[in-house]
Amino acid sequence: VKAVLKKREYGPKYTQNNFITGVRAINEFCLKSSDLDQLRKIKRRSPHDDTETFTVYLRSDVEAKSLEVWGSPEALARERKRRKEAEIKYRENLFRNQRLLREYKEFFGNTKPRSSAAAMFFKGPGKVVMVAICINGLNFFFKLLAWVYTGSASMFSEAIHSLADTCNQALLALGISQSARTPDPSHPYGFTNMRYIASLISGVGIFMMGAGLSWYHGIIGLLHPHPIESLLWAYCILAGSLVSEGATLLVAINEIRRSARAKGLSFYQYVVQSCDPSTNVVLLEDAAAVLSVAVAATCMGLTSLTGNPYYDSVGSLGVGTLLGTVSAFLIYTNTEALLGRSIQPEQLQRLTELLESDPVVRAIHDVKATDMGMSKVRFKAEVDFDGRVVTRSYLEKQDIEQLLQEIQQVKTLEELEAFMLKHGENIIDTLGAEVDRLEKDLKQRNPDVRHVDLEIL
Repeated sequence: VKAVLKKREYGPKYTQNNFITGVRAINEFCLKSSDLDQLRKIKRRSPHDDTETFTVYLRSDVEAKSLEVWGSPEALARERKRRKEAEIKYRENLFRNQRLLREYKEFFGNTKPRSSAAAMFFKGPGKVVMVAICINGLNFFFKLLAWVYTGSASMFSEAIHSLADTCNQALLALGISQSARTPDPSHPYGFTNMRYIASLISGVGIFMMGAGLSWYHGIIGLLHPHPIESLLWAYCILAGSLVSEGATLLVAINEIRRSARAKGLSFYQYVVQSCDPSTNVVLLEDAAAVLSVAVAATCMGLTSLTGNPYYDSVGSLGVGTLLGTVSAFLIYTNTEALLGRSIQPEQLQRLTELLESDPVVRAIHDVKATDMGMSKVRFKAEVDFDGRVVTRSYLEKQDIEQLLQEIQQVKTLEELEAFMLKHGENIIDTLGAEVDRLEKDLKQRNPDVRHVDLEIL
């Protein structure tokens, strides 16, 4: 007769051996920290990198303590409802409190040091965007004066182009500022995609405001041509705009070259992959601005030589077409980034080889590495662990002679069950520690990898 251990029926919901943290015990069971002092404290391996162990409590102990404190499940439910209503009321008043705080700072003066978000505009992409805002704002003002003086359709398109660039780059600055926000419970992976969202809206804005109005004004000029006044001042302003837009373009090019070298990419790859959407927008907008100045100057020159205003209207249509092309490229690249595209195959292969070269891993499947934007990668894989290697790793940390004595003392099924449960739980903890080690290695050897999800197959 074979001796078979009796199977235990746990039921569809079994929480007797669940562990919960002190924060959950206080929030979900309406307890105080002093109430937890009387409960059993259990040290477990921490899921966080900065702590080795942390304290948890048995859920059954916490539930029993909450009933002892509140007297009945109904009283506990009423207290939970009351706290929930208080939390909702607090959230409703949060906006009002923030407004009052801003008014307080404005009245008494903000004595806090300069924030990191503000410091972002003094270097890197933030600096490029701020320089572009200042230059394009001045260009819009002078081009608008030239259009009012000459009535040129091409000059009107140039003024609208500079206005669109200024508004879009202000939107980029807002995106950069928002992307620096600290992750919160509602957005656990942070706000880095705000740069892509701002760049996407910028691309749509260029199409609607820049290309649309340029095409409209060019078509009106073709349908209802009118003579144009002297274009001397317009040429002077276009020349100044060419110099200023070219300077901003050089700033953007230098920033992209520096960032591309740091990531080991070519200039073209960095732009097409939209690694830095804010600098990309400035680069493409200023490149389009330089080309559109050349188109506008050429068409206005033909109008001056021939006296035919149709050339000027054709210049407006050309500028609109150029802006439409740039906006289509920005919309495409930023949409691809927001959809969560994969990282480069070479980088993915390096991550895969790093895992497969570890002795504890037998195979990995269903590998996904998603570019979350701004040099942040989320890596996920199904990992087939070698149980023998994991067990050996556990045994290497044990006193083998003492373990052998424990085995020799096993005489009954109950003793065998206790022995297996004890060491089985420890082996599972060892497997968890191996998962943590692999995740840490991936992050250390690949700084772009910020989030790792290794699922045990």
